[in-house]
Amino acid sequence: MKIEKIYELLDGLSPFELQEKWDNSGLIIGSMNDEVECICLSLELDSEVVRNVPDKTLFITHHPLIFNAFRRLDFAKYPANIVKTLAQKECAALAMHTNIDKTHLNRYVVERILQQEVVGSSDFICYFDIDMSFDELCLFISKKLHTQTLKTVKSTENIKKVALSTGSGGDLIERIEADCFISGDLRYHHAVTAKENGLSLIDIGHFESERYFTNVLLDYLKNFPLKVIIQDSKNPFEYFHSKNKF
Repeated sequence: MKIEKIYELLDGLSPFELQEKWDNSGLIIGSMNDEVECICLSLELDSEVVRNVPDKTLFITHHPLIFNAFRRLDFAKYPANIVKTLAQKECAALAMHTNIDKTHLNRYVVERILQQEVVGSSDFICYFDIDMSFDELCLFISKKLHTQTLKTVKSTENIKKVALSTGSGGDLIERIEADCFISGDLRYHHAVTAKENGLSLIDIGHFESERYFTNVLLDYLKNFPLKVIIQDSKNPFEYFHSKNKF
C-alpha cells in the first residue's frame, strides 16, 4: 500500500494542519509514493524499535524523529543513526504530534484511562470535574496511571475541577482555570507561579502521560488492510528511591 493512502486516513482523523508552527508532524522520511507492507506504532523511534521490525515498514510515532534541520549527519549518533537504519531497511517515518494531542490524546487519557467525563477543552487542555481532597486525587492518579512517583504542588485542599495536558504543559499554567493541573515536565518556575496563583500541580511525567498514543491509533487501524504492530517505547528515565533519611 502506498504511504499516500495511509497519510490521507490519518489526516482525516487528526488534520496535520492543526500542528503547532514549531512542530514537525507529517511524513518525515520517505515519499508519498513509497509502498509499505507493515505499519508500526510507537511513541518514538529508537534503535531497538527500528531493529525489531521488517523491511518496508511505515513507522507512525508521536514524537517526530527530526525537529531541526541537520547541519551534519553523524551516523554514529542519534538521530542520524536511526535515519541510516531506516534507509537501509527501506522504511518510512511519519509523526502525529501536536495535532493528535489536540484532537485525541488528552481526551483519551481523561476518558479511557482516568475514566472521567471531559467537561471542556481548549487546544492542549482537557477539563474534568471531581470531588476529592488533593491527597485523594494524587492517590487516584497514581493508581490509574500505574506510577509510584508523582511530583506535586499542593495549593488547595479540596479539588473540584481538574485540567490535564499530556506531555510538557508547563507553559500553559497561566491559562488554566481549575483547582489542579496535571501534566508532565513541570519545572521549578512553573511550580512557583502555580503556588502563588493558588493552583495545585501534579507532575505525572512526560512518558507516563503520552505512552497511550499507540492505543489511540490502534483503535482506528486495527481493521486496516495492512499488518499493524505496536513497539512499546521504554522510558529513558529510571527513578531512584533512597531508603535512607537525610
